[in-house]
Amino acid sequence: MSNTSLVGKWVVFIAAILCISAAESPKTILFFGDSLTAGYGLSVEQAFPALIEKQLQAKGITVKAINAGLSGETSAGGLARIDWVLRQPVDVFVLELGANDGLRGLPVEQTRQNLQTIIDKVRQRNPAVTIVLTGMMVPPNMGPDYTAAFKRIYPDLSKSNRVKLMPFLLADVAGHEELNQADGIHPTAEGHRIVARNLGKIIEELLTSKSNN
Repeated sequence: MSNTSLVGKWVVFIAAILCISAAESPKTILFFGDSLTAGYGLSVEQAFPALIEKQLQAKGITVKAINAGLSGETSAGGLARIDWVLRQPVDVFVLELGANDGLRGLPVEQTRQNLQTIIDKVRQRNPAVTIVLTGMMVPPNMGPDYTAAFKRIYPDLSKSNRVKLMPFLLADVAGHEELNQADGIHPTAEGHRIVARNLGKIIEELLTSKSNN
């Protein structure tokens, strides 16, 4: 066998290994949020990030979910720790923050700017990242003007940054007593399953469309 032929076979062999490795390399999904992401009152395995990981893997999509939720977190708190969280490469970044800002009546523009800076930092560190922004709402007792202004934060950021928006993280869960814990704010295990189903569909579509391009 000639040296040229041998080298050629090694090139093909190495290329095949690299292709297999790339195919098997899991996509990292980083869920960055507050107690809703953390799974307050539940085990980590019952929270929607872990459920989405199982949901996608069951469909043959190899992913690794990282739960970076922190109870009580505000958008300012998230901004303060985002650099530390982004020490690892991320393929999909799910941003779920702002609810605690709203419950405390913090200035809407402050929340908006904090979320914008987080998005900017994520893209600076991971230029090819796919970002999903989950919208939140505040109780009507915060007043109609504040409630409306707060709700606009998320679609406005989604449009200006061209990121995927889930209009309301707690769709089909909020307001349903049986799907929430005693505080009426944090979902039960069943509530998290519903969130995982709704958000998981969005992430699946994004990963599938990206792999086909």
